[in-house]
Amino acid sequence: MITDRKVILYISMSLDGYIATKDNSLDFLSMVEQEGEDYGYNAFVKSVDAVIIGRKTYEKVIAMGYEYPHTEKDVYILTRTATPSIGNFKFYTDDLSQLVAHLKSQQGKNIYCDGGAEIANELMKNNLVDEFIISVIPILLGDGIKLFNDGRPELKLELLSTKQFDKGLAQLHYKRADK
Repeated sequence: MITDRKVILYISMSLDGYIATKDNSLDFLSMVEQEGEDYGYNAFVKSVDAVIIGRKTYEKVIAMGYEYPHTEKDVYILTRTATPSIGNFKFYTDDLSQLVAHLKSQQGKNIYCDGGAEIANELMKNNLVDEFIISVIPILLGDGIKLFNDGRPELKLELLSTKQFDKGLAQLHYKRADK
């Protein structure tokens, strides 16, 4: 059965396209923190019931002293090392395209790609991202971990919305033009 579940990449990047510094720091994100402002994140999270995240990104969140927030959702942590599942957390070692096809064949809410760059680029390379919600942070990092790597096919997008926030963050919401 085919459903209308979408894979949505919801991510922040610097104006010059980096999601982290060379040493994996996300400190630049704090420049747009504002009490009471979540940039639509809580509403977005309510629209998904499955999360795809790379192991390195997952471990980075844990290393920062946070508990991974999506414990009530099915979380697929992509890894090369077989690891037993822990509750809703499934350590996934197989083909990413097969995982997306499996999730899209089931009834449910949308699927959140929570990063990192390696997973996002693999999804883009295989034309598996349906929508992009990108928060652009007003900083030029000059170097770091790029969101968009070379070697993926051209993808035409349709702008759904733009939002501008007080701290200078601009949020862009696109969908694939062929959808």
